[in-house]
Amino acid sequence: MEPSCGGLPGLEATRPHVKPKATCSAAAPLEERRFHVLVGVTGSVAALKLPLLVSRLLDIPGLEVAVVTTERAKHFYSPQDVPVTLYSDADEWELWKCRSDPVLHIDLRRWADLMLVAPLDANTLGKVASGICDNLLTCVIRAWDRSKPLLFCPAMNTAMWEHPITEQQVGQLKAFGYVEVPCVAKKLVCGDQGLLLLEPSCYAVRRPRPTPVDAGVHCPQPASE
Repeated sequence: MEPSCGGLPGLEATRPHVKPKATCSAAAPLEERRFHVLVGVTGSVAALKLPLLVSRLLDIPGLEVAVVTTERAKHFYSPQDVPVTLYSDADEWELWKCRSDPVLHIDLRRWADLMLVAPLDANTLGKVASGICDNLLTCVIRAWDRSKPLLFCPAMNTAMWEHPITEQQVGQLKAFGYVEVPCVAKKLVCGDQGLLLLEPSCYAVRRPRPTPVDAGVHCPQPASE
């Protein structure tokens, strides 16, 4: 799979604070192409790590990053701390005015070479597993091209994680072909000992060569706390 080519169509109609870089031509050398990573963020307290996660991804040469956020996720980070384009529900509706207008969740699906949903909270996990698509992020996931990698990072309170429905829902996402990035055990914000999102340094998204995309996740076992 070759990296996607070009900027996101209809970008001018949205209101990002930083625009993704522009286009690449079919004749452009491979080293000039950008590999597009779309980060989805949901309303888990682990969304506090979004600025750090984006920063670590941008440290990887050749990557271009954009973020799709749920409304609840906005509670946990400041947009000015995220140095890439942020898309939310309002952008989808502001972009589409009539039949010939672009549809943002489809454009994002086409633009991205890889999607990383981090964190994936219990609510959105349930939506994705059952096919509900009632916001921009879940619409992108529902429309996702399953020939491209989609990684998801569950993050929720331990009591929610241990509910029997969670295992079923995670299993359903894996059955779709999505890849789980496991949680690690740490002290939660609420004071409980539980499972949290991996540190952003534990993600490895490698820019592909001319061969099919090589994207993976690796992290050593965390030290006990």
